Amino acid sequence: MPEAFNFDLIIIGGGPAGSAAALYAKRANLKTLIVEKDVFPRDKICGDAISGKSMSILDELGLLNEARKLQGCEVESITFGSPANHVINIDLNPNIKKNIPAGLVIRRQVFDSFLFEKARESAALSIEGFKVTEILVKNDFVYGVKGTNKKSSEEVTYTAPVVLGADGYNSILARNLGLYDHDPKHWVVALRQYYKDIQGMSNQLEIHYIKEAQPGYFWIFPLENGYANVGVGMLHETIKSRKIDLKKILADTIQSKAFSERFKNAEPTEKPKGWNLPVGSKHRKNYGNGFMLLGDAAGLIDPFTGEGIGNALYSAKYAVQIAAKAKAENNFSESRFAEYDNILWQRLGNELAVSSRLQKVGRMQTLLNFVIGKAEKNTNVRDIISGMMRNDIPKQQLANPLFYLKLLFT
Repeated sequence: MPEAFNFDLIIIGGGPAGSAAALYAKRANLKTLIVEKDVFPRDKICGDAISGKSMSILDELGLLNEARKLQGCEVESITFGSPANHVINIDLNPNIKKNIPAGLVIRRQVFDSFLFEKARESAALSIEGFKVTEILVKNDFVYGVKGTNKKSSEEVTYTAPVVLGADGYNSILARNLGLYDHDPKHWVVALRQYYKDIQGMSNQLEIHYIKEAQPGYFWIFPLENGYANVGVGMLHETIKSRKIDLKKILADTIQSKAFSERFKNAEPTEKPKGWNLPVGSKHRKNYGNGFMLLGDAAGLIDPFTGEGIGNALYSAKYAVQIAAKAKAENNFSESRFAEYDNILWQRLGNELAVSSRLQKVGRMQTLLNFVIGKAEKNTNVRDIISGMMRNDIPKQQLANPLFYLKLLFT
């Protein structure tokens, strides 16, 4: 390994995970380089929903008030629809005391640019349009990156004892180190399409498990000025085995009896765009000598909701904590970075396991019809589900067969 490094920390990727890592690194007095292959503002295909979990990190970083002023929509509730078209609306009960909203929906083009600008202010150096072409490894330790800038064809090398891979599902760090894992059983494929002028929009998230989108789900998320993020997601294993065309699923759902009236005057502002979501139903290896993987690169997307920003932000926080410890101890070994994995999965593991079970529930039409239909007619059942969505009641109950037995007598 080199005797002298350019930086204490190199972050590959300027999305939410990478930008948050740069912000935490500044607090930890780590000299940081952040490189991003694109140039902001850039689009990131996503549902654009920013969960309550993200709110706590934004608040911790002192960015929540500014984020709330970005063009988008604050969320107060979530609607679930069943295959039989039963519908329930769940109040997410924003934390009025701390003035923290239940969630936000902001286009990633806007949100990511906002975060990266904050990261640029915190990092010793930030480079957009930088394509990493090689991960530098010596004596089995990662110690830097080699790449080229869009502004020139010159190849440049930067070194650091710690490299963080925050570069998405197709992470070059994960690929180069043999950790890329495209397992169709733990991988969701989704389509997004922006619309304007959908009828019946308000400040609520909508997730519908209607038959046209089964065994997946259809969403409508509100954006600014009458726009909405519309999409459909499904397990890759199902798409492969049944040879499903997601574009047809999306079109059929929009034209279905349940939604055709709402979309009759709506206009799409783009063609459907697809992306991949490595979900946290599988615990992937995310660390090694001199490196850690964050966010989508570590496969931390919630299997039930498809939301990944919150878990990405938490991975950034914990990775920088361990990077700072490694620097203090001058120990950048795999055994040192194992603590990152331990802390991360202590915080997220149980939640991801529950969401994995709920993902399976979401593929059972009869069960969805029963639960949502029961909640539609029964205030007590609706209150129970509302408490689970707000984390007032353990969400594990939704994945417990006894919960559904109790509903029979509620």
